[in-house]
Amino acid sequence: MTTLLCDHADEAVAGTEDGSTVLVGGFGMAGMPVDLIDALIRQGAKDLTVVSNNAGNGEAGLAALLAEGRVRKVICSFPRQADSWVFDDLYRAGRIELEVVPQGNLAERMRAAGAGIGAFFCPTGVGTLLTEGKETREIDGRTHVLEYPIKGDVALIGAHRADRMGNLVYRRTARNFGPVMATAATTVIAQVREIVETGAIDPETVVTPGIYVDRVVKEADPA
Repeated sequence: MTTLLCDHADEAVAGTEDGSTVLVGGFGMAGMPVDLIDALIRQGAKDLTVVSNNAGNGEAGLAALLAEGRVRKVICSFPRQADSWVFDDLYRAGRIELEVVPQGNLAERMRAAGAGIGAFFCPTGVGTLLTEGKETREIDGRTHVLEYPIKGDVALIGAHRADRMGNLVYRRTARNFGPVMATAATTVIAQVREIVETGAIDPETVVTPGIYVDRVVKEADPA
């Protein structure tokens, strides 16, 4: 597979279909692929299911996509924060669906999708509203609940650096969800701060191998 180096974020998100499940990286705004999200808004795909750690911050990035009414459902761990008023207003008005998933389960469900695991049992959330109606099993004297993988049609992730083959390295908390999302989606699109020549990144530091990455775009310079 050859990674496509895109000249603009609009080119990178082209072809995203209505009804897609979109995995959006970032830990708060750290690693949030804002250029790609803005391009997705311009591209016009709607009725989306968005999987992310939270439900948007302020009015930029993911929050801006929600404000445009393009998202049907959010799957996340932290839907409510001090600055998540866009999602909060939509949810209270009944205009968006929500599935809350414990943070570790969220990462593991995407990792399972990338690893080809059909399902797994986990004790997190047992006895709470989050696991009502789910299959359970006693394992080593402890109740576990059956969880299924989360697969994406598209993953939008932010990384620090890419080479021309699409190998990625991240910085700090931007690494939290990008690597598992890159294995769990059909089309993986990375926004990076810098694109370097092949061989300029030490293979020992590569976090996401280019075989997982379909398109790369350099983020726009700040105005």
